[in-house]
Amino acid sequence: MQFKKIVGQDAIKQRLINSVNENRVSHAQLFLGPGGSGGLPLAVAYAQYLSCEDKQPDDSCGVCSSCRKYQKLVHPDLHFSYPFFAKHKDDTAITFIEQWREAFLTNPYLSLDTWREYLDAENKQANINIAECHQIIKKLSFKPFESAYKILILWLPEYLDKEGNALLKIIEEPQPNTLFLLVAQNQDQILNTILSRTQLIKIPQLGYSEIKSHLVAHYNQTEEAAAEIAYLCNGNLSEALAMLQEGNNGYHGLFVSWLRLCFANKGLEVMTFVEQASKMGRENQKNFLRYGINFMRECCLVLSGAGSLVHLPAQELETAQKMSKVLDLSMAQEVIAELEKAHYHVERNANPKILFLDVSLQIIKILNLTIRQGRTPYMPN
Repeated sequence: MQFKKIVGQDAIKQRLINSVNENRVSHAQLFLGPGGSGGLPLAVAYAQYLSCEDKQPDDSCGVCSSCRKYQKLVHPDLHFSYPFFAKHKDDTAITFIEQWREAFLTNPYLSLDTWREYLDAENKQANINIAECHQIIKKLSFKPFESAYKILILWLPEYLDKEGNALLKIIEEPQPNTLFLLVAQNQDQILNTILSRTQLIKIPQLGYSEIKSHLVAHYNQTEEAAAEIAYLCNGNLSEALAMLQEGNNGYHGLFVSWLRLCFANKGLEVMTFVEQASKMGRENQKNFLRYGINFMRECCLVLSGAGSLVHLPAQELETAQKMSKVLDLSMAQEVIAELEKAHYHVERNANPKILFLDVSLQIIKILNLTIRQGRTPYMPN
């Protein structure tokens, strides 16, 4: 993995490169950033740069023996640890290393849900168990084989329970030229004893324009399709790539049409929508509801007089501005609350027909307050 293949994060890349060139490499570092921001690929690219035999000013060379092994994740001085779904108490990360390599090489921005699919984990609980902690200690007790450094990348240390305390001594007093690179998303869930022993590197959320440009340049998306996905994924490139697999479904038109039907209280047509939504598939249903939540939040900004903070494509911004003449802030917030509850229940496999019928009835109830308040019963296209 080279830095140039990572979306955005230019300041973080330069900081990591400078730490190597200035010989300021900390033996334990925590890459902390929201899901889909690039913490894992940054850690791998950093490790590759450290081990590169012909370092360039701004990246690893990509062609030396070390880089070629890193690009296949088979370098003998590169080790991974990650949550897994143990079938036996003696399972460790090495049990699932082939699946891990395939998952990362397919999508370096993988999420825990994506990783779960590779392991066919069903509803098992992810964990980094005590057997894995002992395996880490064993692997890192040896000197590097080929490179200057032996490197362990530990993805999602949040899943280290109290067993993680077994790693404290080796984290605090590692073998010479041994590095720990932890990649986390939630600082509050990491053991304080581990957190206090690492150097923190905060990774910001990716920007809307960065994701949009990446989708246009590398995934042949139109400007409009990329803009909708970039808006919907809320800075999470992993979510954006998952949406690409589902396809761009034009959520804006469908969502506004649904609101108009609810606003006009057209029962039979609402039932037609419920039938359509129930057949969309769970991931599309989640994305549709997530789009609705985000869109209504942007409407709240318009209603609050903070239009300069709204980040919507032109057509959707025009719709939001029209809707601000029909809705008030409390109604928009109530609609958001209903959509969030629906999203929660879709994730937990609720019956889609019952779910979308219920949320439709709740939105009808909320939106028809405008009629009782004497407003014009019109919902813009």
